[in-house]
Amino acid sequence: MIQTLKIGNVELSNRYILAPMAGVTDLPFRLLCREQGAGLLCMEMISAKAIQYQNKNTESLLEIHPDEPPVSLQLFGSEPDIISEVAKRIEERPFSILDINMGCPVPKIVKNGEGSALMKQPKLVYEIVSKTVKAVRKPVTVKIRKGFDDEHINAVEIAKIVEEAGASAVAVHGRTREQYYSGKADWDIIRQVKEAVAIPVIGNGDVTDGEAAGRMFRETGCDGVMIGRGSQGNPWIFSSLLEYERTGTFPPRPGIHELKETMLRHARLQIAYKGDYMGIREMRKHVAWYTTGLKNSARLRDEINRTESYEELKNLLDSRLSAE
Repeated sequence: MIQTLKIGNVELSNRYILAPMAGVTDLPFRLLCREQGAGLLCMEMISAKAIQYQNKNTESLLEIHPDEPPVSLQLFGSEPDIISEVAKRIEERPFSILDINMGCPVPKIVKNGEGSALMKQPKLVYEIVSKTVKAVRKPVTVKIRKGFDDEHINAVEIAKIVEEAGASAVAVHGRTREQYYSGKADWDIIRQVKEAVAIPVIGNGDVTDGEAAGRMFRETGCDGVMIGRGSQGNPWIFSSLLEYERTGTFPPRPGIHELKETMLRHARLQIAYKGDYMGIREMRKHVAWYTTGLKNSARLRDEINRTESYEELKNLLDSRLSAE
């Protein structure tokens, strides 16, 4: 029996969530993860200011396919009025949940006082969340980190503030901003947050298979698990997690034929949504992830970085993967 998860008035079919990842969780990749059973898809983070100023590149980031929902749209920014006004302006779009990013560690975001820098300003966190909750009818969630650095571990404090401000759930990445994605994620901080708040808590960090997901649920008591890097080149992780929850066993990894067909389908989706030039270039990193661990994968990645068209990509995969 697959357990479900409710965030506000949104009922998810399961507890496995695709994490928002800039440059990764675009529409083509989200569709593949949805087909594999992800309970919620999180979009790439979008600048509230960019929407306010109608930046032309933002419209494509806001696009949602009819097959995707439930989808979480993630905004980043540091000005309560701008975030709440933009949230109200876009609310009629077909996303189910609005998420506010308070975890991004990227220097240019942090320098602007956005992303994980907000964890240093609890009062501002309250103002952003409370104003946004009042501005929209859809559930508002927040993604945070363990803290900004080892001297400022305040995920519990921020989670309590987020709850008090009216958020419907909080996602906790068990690393500080200073750690970025290095070292081991601290699941104990996720447990502490879960014990401190009544809203759903979603754990994030170092879940790469069903066994790890099961361990995170047991050790932290969290309500959902968010999968980030574990999904890169591996949309099948969601069907694997569901199978493990159902049966306690892992399905076999996709064979070479399925791997190749998924990469080519992914490439066709990228081209359909981003055009030939950008579509193929976007696929280069995805192919590198898909083929990690395969025989001669380093050579293949080097060759992938020189492909300029779908035909070149297909021919390369046909020649390099047929012998596997």
